[in-house]
Amino acid sequence: MRATVIHAPHDIRVEEVPDPRVQQPTDVVLRVLRACICGSDLWAYRGESARQPGQRIGHEFLGVVEEAGSGVNGFAVGDLVVAPFVWSDGTCTYCAEGLTTSCPQGGFWGSVGSDGGQGEAVRVPFADGTLVKLPAAAASDDRLLTALLALSDVLGTGHHAALGAGVKPGSTVAVVGDGAVGLCGVMAAKRLGAERIIALGRHQARTDIARAFGATDVVAERGEAALAAVRELTRGEGTHGVIEAVGTEQSMRTALGILRDGGSVGYVGVPHGSGTGVDLGVMFDRNIALRGGVAPVRTYIPELLPDVLDGTIDPSPVFDLTVGLDGVPGGYKAMDERTALKVLVKP
Repeated sequence: MRATVIHAPHDIRVEEVPDPRVQQPTDVVLRVLRACICGSDLWAYRGESARQPGQRIGHEFLGVVEEAGSGVNGFAVGDLVVAPFVWSDGTCTYCAEGLTTSCPQGGFWGSVGSDGGQGEAVRVPFADGTLVKLPAAAASDDRLLTALLALSDVLGTGHHAALGAGVKPGSTVAVVGDGAVGLCGVMAAKRLGAERIIALGRHQARTDIARAFGATDVVAERGEAALAAVRELTRGEGTHGVIEAVGTEQSMRTALGILRDGGSVGYVGVPHGSGTGVDLGVMFDRNIALRGGVAPVRTYIPELLPDVLDGTIDPSPVFDLTVGLDGVPGGYKAMDERTALKVLVKP
């Protein structure tokens, strides 16, 4: 089959690789119908996170079961399914508690020795604990299929951030980061009942999506000017919660600076850089909570799926460029240069 591999920074290729096969009774082989490029993939693309030459890449996909191991009980050949960005066994204590990303037998797609999502097929370990079945009819509905793909990562990650930020009906929340996760954080905050949602961003195409997803205000300023603008919008107090969807020292400093005393930061931006932007003394004095991390999206999919299916929420606008498998290297370049928000891949 053909799959996307990374050889070096800025060197993404689509190559022939061995076909996946069932190796354990709990495996399935899945034919990929939709995949995409994640903002976190760009850290490997830019050389800021290490990868071995020839390593697979991509962790968001959905598709059809082509083959199922003898120990798979919940899925059959022909089922349409979505995969969260981490596989998990569904039976350990962490899985039982909903923290599927800490499953001792779990792993990330594209890690050494595993298939990546940006290819024609994927071997899925622990299929019963990992995959979620989708309605078969969705396979013929292009918009719905695209919206359902967001369940593999960005929609659940935005939801995780909103929960970490303590969003509840009537609250005011700010969103730092105008990428796909930040925009899905806007959507999640709206879904959880936030009364006021302040999106920080300066790219109109993205802030237009933020407004469509529920943002009531947009702040285009950065640094101290952004802090002043949010404070002005909130009578000088700041917001009850902040969704931090970038992961830099500056973005965390901004998040803490626009938060009111007693508030919470829900952080899901993959940390990168030499510092954290977190001063525990300041957090202590202001009774600030910091909650987040790797989103256990497998836990959230059953809750979010009905709202996607009935159109209550539609995250599909975050995909603004579509490519075939041969177009994946160009898709990385487009996202790296910020000419694309999130690239949809149709193998």
